[in-house]
Amino acid sequence: MSSFDEDTRISPDGSLTLTDRWNGIAGLVNGGYQLTVCVQALARVMPYPDPVVVSGFFLRPGTPGPATVDAALLRAGRTMAFGTASLMQDGKETVRTTAAFTTLSHNEPLFLASTPPQLPPPDECVGFPPAANGDATIAERLDFRVAELPGWARGQPSGNPSLQFWMRFADGRDADLATLPLLVDAAAPAVLEFGAVSTTVELTAHLRAYPASGWLACRAVTRYVSGGYHEEDFEIWDSAGTLVAQSRQLCMILS
Repeated sequence: MSSFDEDTRISPDGSLTLTDRWNGIAGLVNGGYQLTVCVQALARVMPYPDPVVVSGFFLRPGTPGPATVDAALLRAGRTMAFGTASLMQDGKETVRTTAAFTTLSHNEPLFLASTPPQLPPPDECVGFPPAANGDATIAERLDFRVAELPGWARGQPSGNPSLQFWMRFADGRDADLATLPLLVDAAAPAVLEFGAVSTTVELTAHLRAYPASGWLACRAVTRYVSGGYHEEDFEIWDSAGTLVAQSRQLCMILS
């Protein structure tokens, strides 16, 4: 069993253990990991198989340890259903999630305003040195490859908060629809190019297609950093050149 499947497994009564294997740079349990747990719980109660929109508010930091998740169907229509889930620790709600489920279409795209990131093949790219990841244990679960190390990883932030890179699970697990809410939040935040660290307030992911097997090409960019907050837009393209996920999150600057 892959580490992702093991660490997102939920008991029939809704209990689970959040592990410390998916911590972010600030040493907190990654928000995408928590969001994924909520989506897994929702999948049990939804009449359609595919999450297409997932949104999570992060009310409190998640910590490694016992947790419970409760999911409920809000409405089911002829083609789409809506639900909500709450992740709880120590009697307090940490994440509130809403989602829409449907049956994803396999129709060809009609219009694309963008193309996949233009990257050298993964074997010609470089990985991040372990020291660059700090307390981010999530970096041990995933393999990231870049054409060249970003400024923050060299100790010289560039001031340009954007990055294109390859990503895949380090244990060889292929990405699927269930993993995408995690993967859109798995990379180091682009604002590290300002020397800043942040935490997610709200994250919305649009899941567009089932990923093909292989490496995922990713693009992350922040355009506005003001008032102590920033947004980050994220794209994931699969090995067949299909856009499989988009997300936007609002983050609070910690330092």
